[in-house]
Amino acid sequence: MNKNIFEKLLAGVAVLTLSFNVIATSDPEPEPEPQPLPDACTSDCGYERGPDPTVESLEASSGPYAVSTVSVSRNVSGFGGGTIHYPTGITGTMGAIAVVPGYVSYESSIMWWGPRIASHGFVVITINTSSIYDNPDSRANQLNAALNYVIDQSKNTSSPIYGMVDETRRGVMGWSMGGGGTLKLAGDDRSIRAAIPQAPWYSGSNNFGNITTPTLIIACENDTTAPVNNHASPFYYDIPSTTDKAYLEINDGSHSCANSGNANQDILGKYGVAWMKRFIDVDRRYDQFLCGPDHAAPVEISEYRDTCNY
Repeated sequence: MNKNIFEKLLAGVAVLTLSFNVIATSDPEPEPEPQPLPDACTSDCGYERGPDPTVESLEASSGPYAVSTVSVSRNVSGFGGGTIHYPTGITGTMGAIAVVPGYVSYESSIMWWGPRIASHGFVVITINTSSIYDNPDSRANQLNAALNYVIDQSKNTSSPIYGMVDETRRGVMGWSMGGGGTLKLAGDDRSIRAAIPQAPWYSGSNNFGNITTPTLIIACENDTTAPVNNHASPFYYDIPSTTDKAYLEINDGSHSCANSGNANQDILGKYGVAWMKRFIDVDRRYDQFLCGPDHAAPVEISEYRDTCNY
């Protein structure tokens, strides 16, 4: 073989070998950094809306948005009908919250929560139960059915709330056996973002040790129907310490301390709205109303426990 040709062939092999080695030994493309979960946010997480909150704005009877309502027929499947409360003059999707009453009680007993919370940027359904005698487990199922109804209405082009609901951000509330149902659903469904059981009543074994949903228990100090030492207080300790939780006890409160017409609505509204804004909207502006040294100061509160900082 001609010497010049041979040398050119050798040079070509060397170039190919060098190229292969560069490719083989080069570092692979770095994997993209995982995005933080919403709860890792320290400021705007994408769900914030409305002006910066103050004590005065949270204790007011309504928030920054006007509220409209639509009635839900008692013939609806899964629960006993009720009312959807939704803010107007607002853009973007919102969290959905369902509120259920207690044993032998009607929507009217818990209906005040609807416009109160909706006026801060949520779609809220306050419901009647299929029967006023339904037990807590049934009320848990009805809370879930009510949330699904709201989500379905948000997908219905003829509904007043069409396109308003973010189905991944759901919250639940309930009074008495409705409070027990709230805890039951939170134990069953870890995708629930926030729960507020009020004067919760539940008998027998429970699944509250499974709760990972941030939960604010509202208790009534002088509750003789669901005494706090048998219900609200042990339920708080049943929830794992790793779960974001708080316990707010109304001073001298009877079993209906969180119901319509109660004088405590300013303090309850402040904590209720702040809890939902913090954990459904992941809005860190509301931390100041849930954590810190001032919660035992109001005369309305006889005891406050928490697992701050959230």
